[in-house]
Amino acid sequence: MTGILRHAPRVMPLGRLSTRPMKPFTALLLTVLCGESLAAAKPNVLFLFTDDQSYETIRALGHTDIDTPNLDRLVAKGTAFTHAYNMGAWHGAVCVASRTMLVTGKTVWRAKAAEKSLDAIIAAKQLWPQRMAAQGYETYFSGKWHIKADAAKAFEYTTNIRPGMPGAKPEGYNRPISGQPDPWNPSDPKFGGFWQGGKHWSDVLGDDGVAFLEKAAKSEKPFFMYLAFNAPHDPRQSPKEYVDRYPLDRIKMPESFLPEYPQNELIGSGRKLRDEMLAPFPRDEHAVKVNRQEYYAIISHMDAQIGRILDALEKSGKADNTWIFFTSDHGLACGHHGLMGKQNMYDHSLRVPFIVTGPGVKAGAKIDSPIHLQDAMATALDLAGADREGIEFQSVRPLLAGEKGGIDAVYGAYMDTQRAVIHDSWKLILYPKAKVAKLYHLTEDPQETKDLAADLAMAARKKALFATFQELQERYDDKLVLDEVFPELK
Repeated sequence: MTGILRHAPRVMPLGRLSTRPMKPFTALLLTVLCGESLAAAKPNVLFLFTDDQSYETIRALGHTDIDTPNLDRLVAKGTAFTHAYNMGAWHGAVCVASRTMLVTGKTVWRAKAAEKSLDAIIAAKQLWPQRMAAQGYETYFSGKWHIKADAAKAFEYTTNIRPGMPGAKPEGYNRPISGQPDPWNPSDPKFGGFWQGGKHWSDVLGDDGVAFLEKAAKSEKPFFMYLAFNAPHDPRQSPKEYVDRYPLDRIKMPESFLPEYPQNELIGSGRKLRDEMLAPFPRDEHAVKVNRQEYYAIISHMDAQIGRILDALEKSGKADNTWIFFTSDHGLACGHHGLMGKQNMYDHSLRVPFIVTGPGVKAGAKIDSPIHLQDAMATALDLAGADREGIEFQSVRPLLAGEKGGIDAVYGAYMDTQRAVIHDSWKLILYPKAKVAKLYHLTEDPQETKDLAADLAMAARKKALFATFQELQERYDDKLVLDEVFPELK
């Protein structure tokens, strides 16, 4: 770390102000001191990011019987946004789109365009960590990056930069099959994956987070720390003690369970999609429960590492001036609607947990105004006093202060095979290749099991939602033409 002064000067008594001009060195010294003082006054930002974690998977939020004591700590200490969304993706790796949006501040289709020029964006110092660094922040990164840019060029300190997912083995797919031995063991290091390198990747990220915080504790600069777990992405591996916490009789089946999704092949989420190949077709109760068992176990194991990071933050002495943002890049079906992946427009895959703690943030509060998960980036820039030119996402600070706001309507998209809009508790899903529209009332049917699209009384509702969707298409530069596919909605 560099800097001219590392200790505060001795404070002298105040006297009559001199009108004599300052000597150049004195002026420089005061400039440096003021700059360091202003930097010290800026809040630290700890961004905790996970992969494939649905909004349902935190015990304190009341959806699932799952053990997450440390995420529960954050919920109790801060404010949870219960309706945080990812906008979608331009190919099957939804995480790439989500993360590109996150670091560029661009909405989905403009982020796709920006992906081609990420090297130039880094050179211009316009990625999220670079904008923070321009405000005097020391920037740290460890974990899953998965965008087409060099993380080491974007952050001051990096370690263990991970790929999109740990290496997979054939034994981890098309299983378990009822009545047959399971070839996979999520706790056996011989399968590599999260165990590659000799230590579970979540444990390694916990180590890195603790080490970063020990380093930051010795610095006078504020820190921006981006810690990105690969968990709970598949292969969903964790130590045996965590898997054993979830005997199959503890696992509840999703209300929306189906043996297979009716339009899966026409929406880009069919039998040949890697995510969907994790469990056999048709889906059955045993396969879904085992996959959910391993999903919950890797989340609980990750939660323990988050606890280590939170404890290290307290030990650093910087917790009182630190904002924490916790969220995920997108959700996951894991048995809902006959699907296993995240390449769909249902809330289990679009919605993520989003928790904020920090000075003045209301404890134990919930806000149901819809937001984007990438609003974490805009909020951090807001806190840092950083340039937000070109940033399309919004700071959540007004919402935290009790003001009304959030997204007026939620837009969702997946390649050219799926579109969705959510407005006023209604969701319209459009499948252009299947020429199918689906309609759900999310307040009355949060698990999205009752498609109302065929109800003639809903014709005006569908048309209104379609009109709203087309307004969002124009706003977000979505070029997919749907008028001819759904003429009845015009």
